[in-house]
Amino acid sequence: MSTPLPAKSPVQLEREAYRRRQTILSVAVAAVSTVVVVVALYFGITGAPGWQRVKDSFFDLHAARDALPDVLRGLWLNVRLLIFCAAGALLLGLGAALLRTLRPAVFFPLRALSTGYTYSFRGVPLIITIYVLAFGVPGLRLSGTPTVLVLGGIAIMLTYGAYIAEVFRAGIESVHPSQRAAARSLGLTYAQTMRHVVLPQAVRRVAPPLLNDLVAMQKDVGLVSLAGAIDAVRAAQIATAKSYNFTPYIVAGVLFVLLAIPLIAVTDWVTLRAARRQSGDNRL
Repeated sequence: MSTPLPAKSPVQLEREAYRRRQTILSVAVAAVSTVVVVVALYFGITGAPGWQRVKDSFFDLHAARDALPDVLRGLWLNVRLLIFCAAGALLLGLGAALLRTLRPAVFFPLRALSTGYTYSFRGVPLIITIYVLAFGVPGLRLSGTPTVLVLGGIAIMLTYGAYIAEVFRAGIESVHPSQRAAARSLGLTYAQTMRHVVLPQAVRRVAPPLLNDLVAMQKDVGLVSLAGAIDAVRAAQIATAKSYNFTPYIVAGVLFVLLAIPLIAVTDWVTLRAARRQSGDNRL
């Protein structure tokens, strides 16, 4: 037979009741304050003198319904481009980070090249990089030149690869040198030490900032429209040019937000899990 649990003391029962009351009070206060803010914003915006003109120009349901199919087709292009750019930026960033962590003097040219890459592409605005690659490279008239869509994706990949390289480098250098020394003393080569000891810890530590970069990239893939590709943003621009109504831009913005919500949720979950792991809390 199982041993019955001891009865709770009156002090413990009173403490639990107090916590329940505080939780209910907090939820009630949060709900009331949210309603007050929403109502104030609603009447403040809809009561503005130019609200009707803004509503007709940006929130026209008929224009939204007409533009939705084309914007959705453009969004599918953004999704495919995001997958391509994310995979390429991760590989490029990891390679650049590994080159920057090479210590022997013989690898100085590789370290200098990696450092110059990260410094340059983190400093140059992404729009300029897209313009240079999408319009400058075709101007060379070389055989086998990729399309402007591919060139725009390469520009995004190069820019975000520089940021991701610094994230990976911070994770690699956060691993204590004693672990590398212990691995080398066991007979592991440098490559084996990085693969089996350093990189697994580094990737786990930098997972939240990597996901944040992915969320940022999800928005910036829309800049490929500057190169002429018909993505969601360019489809909205074409629809706006036809109807002289800006509602298609709102449609594209809402779709980008819906696309980002799962990524943001995963990022928050990974961040919370990492914080609990560092604090010693094993709950997921």
